Amino acid sequence: MVSLSHLKRRLGQYGATWVIGFLLSGVAILIGSSFGDMIAMTDIVLPVVMTGVVVALGAGVVMTWLSNQTLGTKLVVLILALLLLLPLLWAPVSAAVAIAWVLGRAIEYSAVYAGFQIRVSDILFPLGQILFGPSLFGMIWSVFQMVASVVGFISALANIWPIIRRVLGPDAPVAE
Repeated sequence: MVSLSHLKRRLGQYGATWVIGFLLSGVAILIGSSFGDMIAMTDIVLPVVMTGVVVALGAGVVMTWLSNQTLGTKLVVLILALLLLLPLLWAPVSAAVAIAWVLGRAIEYSAVYAGFQIRVSDILFPLGQILFGPSLFGMIWSVFQMVASVVGFISALANIWPIIRRVLGPDAPVAE
């Protein structure tokens, strides 16, 4: 049996980690850019934030495995963590890409960004070759970026929406 409430809690924590990774990376790079080169700041910030999001994801998996959840729940959490690892790592990278775009810089000069793209390509390229042939790898990379961004945004929105509703206050009473 799988505990859907536990999975929902873990996915909510994933969404929060995605948002925190995106915002922390973006703010740190933007602030750091006012004191130095944006590419140098990206190479400093990304490894730290990416390590933080991996530790947060790993902590959720470890906490689940140490809990009294069923084996099925533990396995589903582990599988979800493996499937969501790349989209989660994309959060701070996408913030760096957005900051570079806003500042009119080429993010490709960042050693960490280039390394991330190479590592992801090392994973996705063989899968793309096996499944679709060599001509579709560029499309797979684009689809990965879009899916990772959409998954993170939806997770973040699902977690932030109740907070926004509380901040806006209760709905006005309907006059009869």
